[in-house]
Amino acid sequence: MPTNGGAVTPESDLLNGRERRQLDIVRRWGTIGALLLTVGSLGGGAAPIYSPLYGVPVLGLFSRMPSVAMGVVWTGIFMIVSAWLALGRFVKPGRPRLISRGQMDRTLLMWTVPLVFCVPMFSRDVYSYLAQSEIAARGQDPYELGPATALGVDHVLTRGVPNIWRETPAPYGPLFLAFGRLTAMLTGDHVVSGVFVHRLLVLVGLGMIVWALPRLAARFGVPPVGALWLGALNPLVLFHIVIGVHNDGLALGLMLVGFELAMRGLEPLKWSWIALGSGVIVCGAMVKIPAMAALGFLGVLVARKLGGQFKHLALVAGIMAVIAAAGVVVICLGTGFGFGWVETLNVASTVKSWMSPPTALGFLGAGTGILLGLGNHTEAMISLTRLLGQAVSVVITVVLLWRSFKGRIKAMNGLGAALGAILVLGPVLQPWYVLWAALPLATAVVGPKFRMFAMVTSAIIAVILPPTGSAFDGRAYTVPQAVAGAVITFAVCVLIARKRVGPFLKSDPAGGGHV
Repeated sequence: MPTNGGAVTPESDLLNGRERRQLDIVRRWGTIGALLLTVGSLGGGAAPIYSPLYGVPVLGLFSRMPSVAMGVVWTGIFMIVSAWLALGRFVKPGRPRLISRGQMDRTLLMWTVPLVFCVPMFSRDVYSYLAQSEIAARGQDPYELGPATALGVDHVLTRGVPNIWRETPAPYGPLFLAFGRLTAMLTGDHVVSGVFVHRLLVLVGLGMIVWALPRLAARFGVPPVGALWLGALNPLVLFHIVIGVHNDGLALGLMLVGFELAMRGLEPLKWSWIALGSGVIVCGAMVKIPAMAALGFLGVLVARKLGGQFKHLALVAGIMAVIAAAGVVVICLGTGFGFGWVETLNVASTVKSWMSPPTALGFLGAGTGILLGLGNHTEAMISLTRLLGQAVSVVITVVLLWRSFKGRIKAMNGLGAALGAILVLGPVLQPWYVLWAALPLATAVVGPKFRMFAMVTSAIIAVILPPTGSAFDGRAYTVPQAVAGAVITFAVCVLIARKRVGPFLKSDPAGGGHV
């Protein structure tokens, strides 16, 4: 339900008949996009090296037409993103009538269910998950051995791993590898079933996100459906969590659920709930370590509840440190993987991508030095700029923690901003990392500027990343052909539907504004 200055209006979740018809158009538009993604992924996705689709009648046809298949995928991408932008009109804060929670849930199901059956797209990370899981299932240490060493370069699971990661150990937490080990025991080296089970795992994470987001939003004065729209229905979630099968979804789900459970122990103060929620957050961190930042901002809320003095902050910091240490030890020893993950946290930093601002700054500084005749010091410059970036992110996090402790900002806003700083200023930045900032902020920020920034950023990132997660085998013409075909197809679809969609694009006398 929406809020108006913090007050919830009971009638504001009811759309009128005209708005329900408009919503129906938007939902169907997005569903068609999801179906196109599913079909197009058969030839335009990041398929396994030994794809079972080759030679299959009809289904195998898409793999022999990569430009057409990717054109279908990009058409689906355009349709889902445009439907999501249009849906945002129904969750605009301050609007007299908002979409109901039931309508939002049904929309999420309509757009998500077809994507469950997609070939992985946008990244090949899931194949690394499968190889690392098989290493663990064999009783070997995935924190010491890479897929090529442990399984052999000709193993079916190693062949699916990108070359850059075949010799590297696992950079993920022991809890995730414990889940992966169980998956490998169930599916063996069968790639398709392994991918599907891993997708079910991240769907559990998505379910946790859907459960936690509206509850946290209600606590921080944000319309729950607005948080679901920006969070769970975000195209980046659909594309990179559901389709891309990234374990960030599981880590984020555990972090948000843990925060919500702990919040239940604040009014009145109940340490059992706080300890439970903190433990769940630690579980999220044992999937991906950035989730541990939530403990700090949760501790700030507990300290304020105790009295808001510095001694309370110090006391709670000590308690949170004990909970974190105990949780880490139990998980590391209980899974049998030990503490090897600490040494592999920097594995991803072997990739030097311009998407990371510190890395880009290092390249720029090194290039300037070369132009000035000072020699090639690229490695040194990148190391320096990355170190400075991480130092700045620590400073920003500390400042946000202090401001949250003083009540100048909401703790959840601080968490989202801190995670954004940690990941943006980190050595590696991937498009789906945006979700670490977007999801917490979706529960606590209602400002139109943030909403517009988050909406535009998500939409742009969603449409610019190629679906195959590869370099197209040198066929540079494939991408422009696919995008051009998708743009034309999308424009034709809009023209065909303009008679029904047209009235929706006009201003809403009820206060919704333009799409």
